[in-house]
Amino acid sequence: MDTLDFFLQFFSSTSLLGVLTVLLLIFFTFFSSFSTQKPPGPRPLPLLGNLLQLDLKRPYNTLLEFSKKYGSVFTIYLGPKKVVVLAGYKTVKEALVDYDDVFGERVPLQILDDISQGHGVLWSNGDSWKEMRRFALTNLRDFGMGKRASEDKITEECQYLVEGFKNFKGQAFDTTKPINCAVSNIICSIVYGSRFEYNDPEFTSMLNRLNRNGKILGSPAIQMDDMFPSLFKWTADRKEFCKLTDVSRKQNLGIFNQIKETLNPQMCRGFVDAFLVRKKMLEESGITNSHFHDDNLMLTVMNLFAAGTETTSTTLRWALLFMTKYPKIQDEVQEELRRVIGDRQVQVADRKNLPFTDAVIHETQRLSSILPAGLPHKTTRDITFQGHFIKKGTTVFPLLTSVLHDPDEWERPHSFYPTHFLDKEKKFIKRDAFIPFSAGRRVCLGEGLARMELFLFFATLLQHFRFTPAPGVSEDELDLTPSVGITLSPSPHKLCAVSRM
Repeated sequence: MDTLDFFLQFFSSTSLLGVLTVLLLIFFTFFSSFSTQKPPGPRPLPLLGNLLQLDLKRPYNTLLEFSKKYGSVFTIYLGPKKVVVLAGYKTVKEALVDYDDVFGERVPLQILDDISQGHGVLWSNGDSWKEMRRFALTNLRDFGMGKRASEDKITEECQYLVEGFKNFKGQAFDTTKPINCAVSNIICSIVYGSRFEYNDPEFTSMLNRLNRNGKILGSPAIQMDDMFPSLFKWTADRKEFCKLTDVSRKQNLGIFNQIKETLNPQMCRGFVDAFLVRKKMLEESGITNSHFHDDNLMLTVMNLFAAGTETTSTTLRWALLFMTKYPKIQDEVQEELRRVIGDRQVQVADRKNLPFTDAVIHETQRLSSILPAGLPHKTTRDITFQGHFIKKGTTVFPLLTSVLHDPDEWERPHSFYPTHFLDKEKKFIKRDAFIPFSAGRRVCLGEGLARMELFLFFATLLQHFRFTPAPGVSEDELDLTPSVGITLSPSPHKLCAVSRM
């Protein structure tokens, strides 16, 4: 039966009142679709959505192009999944800060949701997230995050990292492992209560799994699994990710058991100690429905370990690559360090007297934009935002790279230009559009620690070493194309660290 036959039969067999009712319903449905003014976007195909228009290896680039055509609030379909994308500083800030109660929930990738089951501090929502975030913030601060105790841990680790670099005796090497070890040891000392030696096989296996899983999460296979979980559940990438995660769980369980054997409630050494003490106290009080249970301990520790290692170490690797790529900027950093610090250990208090060094670190974070689409959010209720209707439960991508590279906010958005963070007197200035840690209620809870680590590690390394390309490679040949994973990291490369002391 064709469409015309259908309507002729319908009208001949239906009362006038019924026909009028149907026509009114069609009219109001049609009218409401315009009055709600849903965000525009490219036309999706059935089932596939806008997949054929996306670069799945670098989807953020496609989203930036879409924003130029459809504006700062637009809709795309990742398969059948509707996503609203927010682009540009003003739009992202308004959503995450001014309407943080609406845009403040998290929506994880399908594979992460399957693994976390609503536990932990990174991908959870509701009361569990509030309780775990509050407890994590309190205890991370108690164990030194952002305080002198944390600075002491980092400066001590700086010496281990310097010695690690010296071991290569000026020969070209991949900076990934030593930097990962140094950065990870800071969060390990806060979470577990102790650091690891760089050659500890337990430690290196933890870091290797973290790096591999980070790459897998950025793969097209995992993106397809997120869009069509029933069809792509058995991909090799998904199986490998689950297997590696299971090994990490078992390894953490062994660490927790070791910690329990020497646990002293009167002298907590780290986050795990504090969690176990709180859990036991609640159980002894007869409280059986608290959020302090084994699953939340496991997932929160895994979240803290991953977040406390990946982003800071990746940013440091970018910083050293930029210094090698732009030797004149490296000259300026080292001259400032020589003039202000000399040979002594850099301290956090020195930051205010090292404006160019600070500007270089901030410009590294801005240009590298290692989390280009941020972590996905979800709306908690219906909202009309900038004239566009967005339904409750809609997935939202705050496109952080569109903020950090916003041409309305940055003089040279796609160049390495530390002057972005300096005034006419060469003093450091804060920029409102600098939000590499995101913003609002879901801002990175380790921001203070990460800022301290970046400053102390970077300044110490530039004090001790001159960074140059591997033999046979010129500065111009150094590739700044990012390698895609859950973060944008430098493509595989080697540098020479030539001792200056």
